[in-house]
Amino acid sequence: MNFPKKCTRVLVHFFFACLSERGRFLKEQIFFLVELQNIDLEMEELLLKKVDLPKEISRLDEELEAVEREMEEGRQRLDRLKDDHRAKETAMKNSVENSKKAKSRLLGVKTNKEYEATLKEIAAINEKSSGIEDAIIHILEEIDKVGEDFKVKEREAVNCRSKCENGKRRLEKELDSIDSALDGVLKKRDGVRNGIKAKFLKKFDAIKSRKNGRAVVPVWREICSGCHMNIPPQMYNELRRNERLMLCPHCGGIMYWEDRDDDA
Repeated sequence: MNFPKKCTRVLVHFFFACLSERGRFLKEQIFFLVELQNIDLEMEELLLKKVDLPKEISRLDEELEAVEREMEEGRQRLDRLKDDHRAKETAMKNSVENSKKAKSRLLGVKTNKEYEATLKEIAAINEKSSGIEDAIIHILEEIDKVGEDFKVKEREAVNCRSKCENGKRRLEKELDSIDSALDGVLKKRDGVRNGIKAKFLKKFDAIKSRKNGRAVVPVWREICSGCHMNIPPQMYNELRRNERLMLCPHCGGIMYWEDRDDDA
């Protein structure tokens, strides 16, 4: 059948108008799919945080407990040294008293044998006193060293406590806000899904389950960003026209043309 030229021109214009309308519709659907993918990724991130944040809070609790335990061990070590010092001081005092008593007995000895025995006793007491005195000096040095180390650890512990407690407050606040954030994301997700045609949504969900959440992939200059493989030129030209939903021949993702020159 031969159509008049005027009628033919009308049909051609109608055909291209339909193509343009279809292109706009597909572009809108792709936009919704990209938005849905972003929302799903945001939701996954929130759900991951809901698992990870309590673990991080527990880690900070353990760090705080370790700091407190180390400080308590330092205090106990210092206390033991001080107790040992007091005991040595008491032993030294007793040794001095014993030495005095032994020397006073020298005045009353009547035989050389008693005198020699008392001198030996005094010598033994003095030797013991010398050992105690050396031990006291060593303990005092140790007390000074441990005390200085404890002061350094104490300053570090103050900073660590502050850091951990501030971190816990921040994490707990973030954790408390996740449920409300998830509610908002779910509402937004439902709204976007309602704007997508069922056949596109079914395809999106199927690909997403296979590709770990990345169902929609941008393509620029014949390169798929999902797999970084080249798209055939004819397919790339068709993709730019937005005539139909197209999948990457390599990774199977839903492709859309990303006009980066337009974004610049």
